[in-house]
Amino acid sequence: MAPQPSAKFTINQTGLPGVLLIQPRVYEDDRGFFLESYNQHSMAEAGVTDQFVQDNHSYSASNVLRGLHYQLRNVQAKLVRVVSGEIVDVAVDLRRASSTFGQYCKAVLSGENKLMFYIPRGFAHGFLVRSPSAHVLYKSSDFYDTGSERVILWNDPDLAIDWEVQGQPVLSAKDAAARRFREAEVFE
Repeated sequence: MAPQPSAKFTINQTGLPGVLLIQPRVYEDDRGFFLESYNQHSMAEAGVTDQFVQDNHSYSASNVLRGLHYQLRNVQAKLVRVVSGEIVDVAVDLRRASSTFGQYCKAVLSGENKLMFYIPRGFAHGFLVRSPSAHVLYKSSDFYDTGSERVILWNDPDLAIDWEVQGQPVLSAKDAAARRFREAEVFE
């Protein structure tokens, strides 16, 4: 589908319904740049109507892989961007009734390209750092709920995600012990 331009953003559809790749309008000159990373009205015009209630900032070293995370309660939509460094960002459709259930899409986000990845409710999310380090900022549409957080194994063979990873990624204990996709609790 062709990109949908707006005054503030260019919205690109991905292979998964509802997951969007967003390019903000960047105003650059010899002093630097300015961009709006979020505008409720412009996002709503593009179909992003979530009310975001929490902002998160993640710093990670090279080859760190975080995910695939999701919550069963307080289900979150996310708007992800990178302010420094580069990541491969991945969304996996966990909506059993969806025609794309179990499929993934990915995007390269960086401080240089300034792209944003919108991931609606019902998806697992994860990212791999490809640069020496990365600062990842993301908005969430609901609050973090430790008790309902679930993790799917990053290298699950049923998902066959091409992370473009070099060697073995650096994982947290929680991510290393994650469930297989076929055992995961999903959304109806």
